[in-house]
Amino acid sequence: MSWLRALKETARSGLKIERRRLEPLIAVRGAVGLALVIGAGLALFGPAVAASSAFGAFQAAIATFQRSWRPRPVLALVSGVSLGVSTFLGYVTGPHLPLFLLLLVVWTFLAGLAWAAGPTGGIIAASNVAIMLVTITLPTSAAQAALHGAMIMFGGVVQAALIVLFPIRRWGAQRDALADALAAEADYARRLRHDPAAPFDPVPLMLARRAAAVTAREARRRPAELHGSRGAAERIRPVLASLADPAMGVPAEGPERDRVRELLAAAGSLLDAAARAIRKGAPVRLPAAAVAALRTPDTGALLTGPPLRAADRLTALLSDVIEAAEGDGTREERAGAERAADALKDSRPPAEHHPRPGLLRLAPVILRAMRREVHHGSPILRHAIRIASVAAVGYLLGRLLPFGHGYWAPMAAVMVMRPEFSQTYSRAVARFGGTLVGVFLASAIVETAHPRTGPLAALAVVCALLMYLLMRTGYAVAQACVGAYVVFLLGMAGDNLGQTVFERVLLTLAGGLLAMISYAVYPAWETPRLRTRLGDWLKTDGRYAAAVLDQYADPAERGQDDVRRALLATREARVAWQEAVATARHEPVRHRGLSHAAADATQHSLAQFGRVAMLLEAHLPRGGAAPVPGAAALADALRRATDRGAKAVRERRVPDWTPVREALERWEAECRAREEEAEGGAPPAAGLVRNNAALLLDALEDFSRGLAT
Repeated sequence: MSWLRALKETARSGLKIERRRLEPLIAVRGAVGLALVIGAGLALFGPAVAASSAFGAFQAAIATFQRSWRPRPVLALVSGVSLGVSTFLGYVTGPHLPLFLLLLVVWTFLAGLAWAAGPTGGIIAASNVAIMLVTITLPTSAAQAALHGAMIMFGGVVQAALIVLFPIRRWGAQRDALADALAAEADYARRLRHDPAAPFDPVPLMLARRAAAVTAREARRRPAELHGSRGAAERIRPVLASLADPAMGVPAEGPERDRVRELLAAAGSLLDAAARAIRKGAPVRLPAAAVAALRTPDTGALLTGPPLRAADRLTALLSDVIEAAEGDGTREERAGAERAADALKDSRPPAEHHPRPGLLRLAPVILRAMRREVHHGSPILRHAIRIASVAAVGYLLGRLLPFGHGYWAPMAAVMVMRPEFSQTYSRAVARFGGTLVGVFLASAIVETAHPRTGPLAALAVVCALLMYLLMRTGYAVAQACVGAYVVFLLGMAGDNLGQTVFERVLLTLAGGLLAMISYAVYPAWETPRLRTRLGDWLKTDGRYAAAVLDQYADPAERGQDDVRRALLATREARVAWQEAVATARHEPVRHRGLSHAAADATQHSLAQFGRVAMLLEAHLPRGGAAPVPGAAALADALRRATDRGAKAVRERRVPDWTPVREALERWEAECRAREEEAEGGAPPAAGLVRNNAALLLDALEDFSRGLAT
């Protein structure tokens, strides 16, 4: 993609406005907290302190809107405390330019590395640095700076207290993540009716898993309907695929296929019902037709072998979802849901929870994540270097230009910069456009009405309310509200409005240009790393398939934890590949060894490879089952070959799968010889493994052919 086209697409993306679900009650709660803080600051300390405390409360509320599974009060407190400390340190070092620049560089560098802990940490850290550049100009002494910092922390405390006292949709983010996962499974079941090889996006399941991570204290307070549905949803996916796949024994057409379609439709309806109940915290309302379809006795007459086992397993897992989703309704509602689940099959999910480190234990986890990114080629490290350099250059540029208010340039740059090219450029355009609109409208109101301190504070609260309400509709809309908010707030603090309007627009443009230039000069393109991402996905896919085959080789000795870990690893690698491809398509960089056609072909092959391994996982033998001879040797060959194949992909070579083909041929020869000699024949699972092992080899060979295109 050329630079001109990339700039056009990123600009269009930045100015895009979307229709999103609004959360007015949460927006009102944040605005009320801001109003309380401003009112207390005005009554006790005056406009300047009120403005500082307002920035703290404003940023604390914004932090709670970020996509995070942490409790919202914790996010508000962390944001308020970190901004208060930053303000005090910034003011103390402010009179000494070299010392302040050192602090600014270190602070922004750490804020850039904070992206290693996730987008929420990176956004909160960058926002705190940007707002610090404004708040350090308000105090007049060290004692005043300490007071301002304390009031900023107080703003975070107020927002956290309001969240605790007036909760809105408790565990709402976790409910949405789990409901999205169940809805994705329902959609998958319906698509399998028409396309037995339909693809499935693992992202909803991964988000649900991350949302389900809780501390021991949170596990005791978690709603009952969030306890077991996620695990059941993850186990349902391979069962659905196994039931629909013709390779498992159900013909493409006929009464057996019709029965499978009925089961898939019923599963989709029941999963949708559970998703709606969990999202709204309401009782589960099961469609009678879907329950009846699953209870029909024709299944045992029409299906045999693996399809029948998959149908029985699907019924049991759906009963798990229904029992978990029935939650904390009335006694009659719970009894009705339990009867519906018992009508399917009783198999209550396990009670253990997915552990997550608490707040005190989180610091070393974040430090380790940041330390892992300190290496050559890390996009997070490059982002940290860029943002620190741009902040220092922008601050010096603002001081040298004869405008005053030099902090606007570095503030704009820090706010728009992201580790990704398209987000940085689109946000730079959106910030300038939104700032221009917001400042113009706010300036027109002030110049026309000449409001005093009280009305200016009220207008600032209204702008904050609009920002909280509309922030998810588009970055440009949010920045228009922020621009007006800052104009009203600084006007309340006694700032010169004529300077604010002119300088903020020009220096915001300068900051956005600095951010864009820095990415062009010191980029972190994803395109050259596509082969590395593809090799990682191939390697994890191979280890997942090998772990599944090991289960068939030794069912009695091996647990399934290694299969679970391998599955999670391949999901992470697949999503990393998909995100890299989506990012690379918007970069003004050539493919450098991996064309779009090769990327599409290899992605399809690896998805098919993982799907075959998933079908094998759906029929793992129980602990007392007979081992499948030769499965261990094939698993070892597959593991070694995919490791070497991943290395070949990174080195721009085409992998060779001869060792896997030879291992499969030897195993088939041994199986034929064993069947001729033994009266009892091979174990029942041997034929299933042999057929799917051939499909695994076909997918690998398709991968090599696609890579060579």
